[in-house]
Amino acid sequence: MEIIGYLASILIGVTLGLIGGGGSILTVPVLVYLFRVEPVLATAYSLFIVGLTSAVGSVNYFRVGLVNVRTAIIFGIPAIIGVFMTRAYIVPALPAEVTILGNFVLTKGEMMLLLFSIVMIGASLSMIRGKSDEDVIEEGEQKFNYPLILLEGAVVGVLTGLVGAGGGFLIIPALVVLSKLPMKQAVATSLVIIAAKSLIGFMGEGGETQIDWPFLGIISGFAILGIFIGTALSRKIDGKKLKPAFGWFVLIMGIGIILKETFFQ
Repeated sequence: MEIIGYLASILIGVTLGLIGGGGSILTVPVLVYLFRVEPVLATAYSLFIVGLTSAVGSVNYFRVGLVNVRTAIIFGIPAIIGVFMTRAYIVPALPAEVTILGNFVLTKGEMMLLLFSIVMIGASLSMIRGKSDEDVIEEGEQKFNYPLILLEGAVVGVLTGLVGAGGGFLIIPALVVLSKLPMKQAVATSLVIIAAKSLIGFMGEGGETQIDWPFLGIISGFAILGIFIGTALSRKIDGKKLKPAFGWFVLIMGIGIILKETFFQ
């Protein structure tokens, strides 16, 4: 299973490099089901892996001038605050047993996996329904809907803190609609936001969290290797054509997690 896990870790990066996002949605399932990492700890590990791989993936976008720094700061600040506060205060405050219904006991870890599966399904539907760049590009002077940007940034931050996913499927549409960014700039800018909020959110982990740094470094290394592979493949393969197929794969995984954590424990 570990060998499959390492291959899946490469796939996380390949997906990020090939279709510009989506890889982070695989990180928690890979850690939990292939490496047997406890779910709450897996969401913390995911923040580090997602943040580091997104940071590496954003370097080339900086080079070609696609990152809108002003937008990244405006959207990123509430997202960073949201994810840091969630990891530092909300997650530790959750009870070990969230609810008990007869013989069914919903633990903290199971609840976070179920919440993650809902996020997976939302992300999958976004990818399956995905529009082309030309469908969503907004022309004209950039304008900011500050109240909604601050609100959505905070919501994305809290969600990221709870489930450990980057939230690109929420960030990119928000940047297009609320900040009037062209799609290519929105994708590039979202990677910077994801990198910053994920890595800073990881810093919100309390001292009681036992981090296996060698393991985390190895998985991150495989994911980063995958980014370079995915970037190379993107020159030969149209990532937009693969996105709906990957969306269906994520949808099936999300439904599978719900079934496993509720009916097949």
